[in-house]
Amino acid sequence: MIEIIPGILENDWETTERQIRIVAPYVSWVQIGIADGTLVPMSSHVDFSLLPKLVASLKKPLYFEAHLMVVDPVKYIRPLVDYGFTRLIIHVESQDPREFLAQASYESVDVCMAIDTASEVSELEPYVDEIDGVVVMTAEAGVEGREFVPETVEKITTIHQNYSHLPIEVDGGINDKTIKIVKDAGATRIVSTSFIYKDLLGVEQAIENLRNV
Repeated sequence: MIEIIPGILENDWETTERQIRIVAPYVSWVQIGIADGTLVPMSSHVDFSLLPKLVASLKKPLYFEAHLMVVDPVKYIRPLVDYGFTRLIIHVESQDPREFLAQASYESVDVCMAIDTASEVSELEPYVDEIDGVVVMTAEAGVEGREFVPETVEKITTIHQNYSHLPIEVDGGINDKTIKIVKDAGATRIVSTSFIYKDLLGVEQAIENLRNV
């Protein structure tokens, strides 16, 4: 079954907490985007030390993955693990993926590698035996609301065919129409932001619409 993961990319804890609470009853995972202006133009400034208290207040288990849109992801490993993140996503375009993988191997976290729209699948090949999944960006990383890039679908197909043991997550421009395209190509995890949160009173229905495609 395909997994729906709401994505959150905000600049303040209050908005982040509100969006987490809205989707918490309907999903098992939430993705939090982290940017510092080095890999993508935007920056996010959220105090994730408040996350454990929030998780403890929820009525059901909820798991978090961090999408690290940063040049130097190594420095984020320890704080994010301490705050309760159990899946870390770095970009193949980051400064030293090998060092990140080495450091993350000492932690009890899954590590996935993202590939942005302009990068080739071949850039993932040196790391496929050391990661727990792949994230294919189907819109350029770092900006909400960007349109789905059809050319990225071929990457999903290639990864699915060549590395069938790896879960494939997609992120960017996902709605109730584009989800079928990526699902048919082999994606098993779907990150959606704008489509889920466009109507805060319709979040449950938006998630169900994606899940039932």
